[in-house]
Amino acid sequence: MKYYIIAGEASGDLHGSNLMKELYKKDPNANIRFWGGDLMTAAGGTLVKHYRELAFMGFIEVIFNLKTILGNIKICKKDILSFQPDVLIFIDYPGFNMRIAKWAKVLGMKTHYYISPQIWAWKENRITDIKRDVDKMYVILPFEKKFYEDKHNYPVEFVGHPLIDAIHNQPKVDPALFRENNQLNDKPIIAILPGSRKQEITKMLSVMLSVVHDFPDYQFVIAGAPSQDFSFYQDFITQDNIKFISNKTYDLLSNATAALVTSGTATLETALFKVPEVVCYKGSWASYQIAKRIITLKYISLVNLIMDEEVVTELIQDDCNTKRIREELQKILNTNHRNTLLEKYALLEQQLGGIGASEKTAALIVNNLRQT
Repeated sequence: MKYYIIAGEASGDLHGSNLMKELYKKDPNANIRFWGGDLMTAAGGTLVKHYRELAFMGFIEVIFNLKTILGNIKICKKDILSFQPDVLIFIDYPGFNMRIAKWAKVLGMKTHYYISPQIWAWKENRITDIKRDVDKMYVILPFEKKFYEDKHNYPVEFVGHPLIDAIHNQPKVDPALFRENNQLNDKPIIAILPGSRKQEITKMLSVMLSVVHDFPDYQFVIAGAPSQDFSFYQDFITQDNIKFISNKTYDLLSNATAALVTSGTATLETALFKVPEVVCYKGSWASYQIAKRIITLKYISLVNLIMDEEVVTELIQDDCNTKRIREELQKILNTNHRNTLLEKYALLEQQLGGIGASEKTAALIVNNLRQT
């Protein structure tokens, strides 16, 4: 069968790659065409466009890049028509994917959505479009099933969180070899995860690194995004105890003592690696003013949202400053605070449903196609 998958971000590339591996197991004759990244390319199939050409962050930034976005939508529709897939599989990335779903549904194509748009955070009125345009929805957060079924009478499948699979399948890294290969010294590591888009990295990295001189007994290691070249990060590396590695975030987290993390999927990844973290976020002034008026959630990190309590500290906008980052980093380096966090992380993992999300989703998709 023919599968067309659309992922528009680094996290979607990761989950898309694991889904593709399972689709090939369930359907050895699978023909997969996709929008994604390096991980999906390595899994097989044909790449149409890399997510680095798609990622625009924030309300104002999207407006400024609207011409490019609309051009990409046009390219995508044309490519789908040429390929004639048996199913379209959307992975998060709702601003783009929901437009394609609406168009595809009118043409009678099968539409499956893996990793729901976060309509429980904002744009809840999108439920009307989802009910109309999405045949099957596979959710990865435990509270999403209740949200869709109890509140909106829309049946969904809870498949568990694919990050558990990704981390479970991560090869073990020898700590000494990791340090040697990446030219790191013996000091404990504080991981810096500033995001994957240039806009957010530029906003976040300087303030995250502003506390480096306060922690001379640690080395700060920037997790470089696969979509960005080292040259982009060079201006931020101004002190000896700031290091850099590229496209090895999981290896870094498996060796880190603590982490400063830009809000997003990385907050959950860090928790699942059992690394105490401080969540940091700064957007453009205009985007932040818009966001705080339309998003009513108590928290911005997935860790706190899933647990429905402040497990990890969130430093947002004006609170994301040198003084507060220093204070909160000192807290999570304290043994008692660390132990409390690790206990909460264990409860978090239990709520996420265990391993097998990618395999469950692939099986549901393939079985649905064979039955229709």
